Amino acid sequence: MYKKLTHYIEGDVLLAVESAYPERIVNLCSAHGIPFWDVRWTGAISFTMRTTRRGERRLRQAAVQTDAAIRRLQQRGISVLAERLHRRYALLAGLAALALALLASNFFIWDFEVTGNDTVPEEVILRALEQQGVTVGSRGLSVDQEQLRNHLLLELPELSWLAVNVKGCVAHVQVVERQRPPEVVREQEAANVVAGRDGLVTKVEALDGRAEVMRGTTVTRGQLLISGVSDSTGRGVRLVHGMGRVWARTWYELSALVPLQVYEQGAEGDTVTRVALDLGKRRIKLYGKGSVTPADCDKITQYKRCALPGGLRLPVTLVVERWTPHSVLEAERSEKAAQQEGEALLLGRLQALLDEDGSVTETRFAAARQGNWLLVTLKAECLEQIGVSVPLNAP
Repeated sequence: MYKKLTHYIEGDVLLAVESAYPERIVNLCSAHGIPFWDVRWTGAISFTMRTTRRGERRLRQAAVQTDAAIRRLQQRGISVLAERLHRRYALLAGLAALALALLASNFFIWDFEVTGNDTVPEEVILRALEQQGVTVGSRGLSVDQEQLRNHLLLELPELSWLAVNVKGCVAHVQVVERQRPPEVVREQEAANVVAGRDGLVTKVEALDGRAEVMRGTTVTRGQLLISGVSDSTGRGVRLVHGMGRVWARTWYELSALVPLQVYEQGAEGDTVTRVALDLGKRRIKLYGKGSVTPADCDKITQYKRCALPGGLRLPVTLVVERWTPHSVLEAERSEKAAQQEGEALLLGRLQALLDEDGSVTETRFAAARQGNWLLVTLKAECLEQIGVSVPLNAP
């Protein structure tokens, strides 16, 4: 690796050598200390080899007395590039301006990376930073960590810690979300357990208080299940915080209207590609007028952030938009397909109504057409915990 880097800095050439006695050329290189490598035979009396630019000059001088024909096929390296740029003042000035622009861009923030957030959206954090003056285009060296942290933690109570580390033109925002303590049960507060909905009791687990129902009892919503008023020897009654779980069979009836007339994608047109550049918050369109996308089309947008070798990001993002127009056709689907969609919709709605311990034990579906709609009805039997704790003084 070291030799390759040295040869690239100094510059190397690829030579084609043709001689009746090719071994003499190799012996000349060894005798005069001329470095060579990557020797490949192209014929009985010809081969190619690589050497340094200085080695080429020494080889031509040493091979004057021989019948060898030496041709240069390729040259590469930093010194070669420098010679090609010689007297190209406009190009050199452009490279110098680019280097200065890249150096100056490192003093500003052009991109954000947020880590550590699970429940707080990234947009909320970035909006709070923008309100404090930390946004795209702001100076990275002017960020006051302590002051910024104090203001943001007051605006975002869901966070317990925040830090903004600016590296180059990227601001790395690290946050730690606050761990909410579990809800504390106030055992000293008297409470009852009542039914959250109608059902047929299948199991009663009274942890504290007195059970008021038994297995097989039909209860209605709001009915007392576990009382917080219990008998006390010598004191009459004792008020406690009734706790426990009451399992019951419950029944649900849900319905949904599913359209039978649907719109399907028809023939596609020619795909249109538009390219733009995002410089910070400003977009430079590299296409003509007409930035409005048609209503009936498939649109795909790709964002590619520009970066230099080594991972240094630039404040430039390449935006490629591809949209394909298509026609829209109105069609009527079968009642079976509409019923399947309605059943899936109702089952999802039923699962959202049940808690994590509830389960569906039996389902029955029915469907009836109403014009261009299909009415799908679900009747389900479930097993769930219906006990809800309420204070004794609650109405």
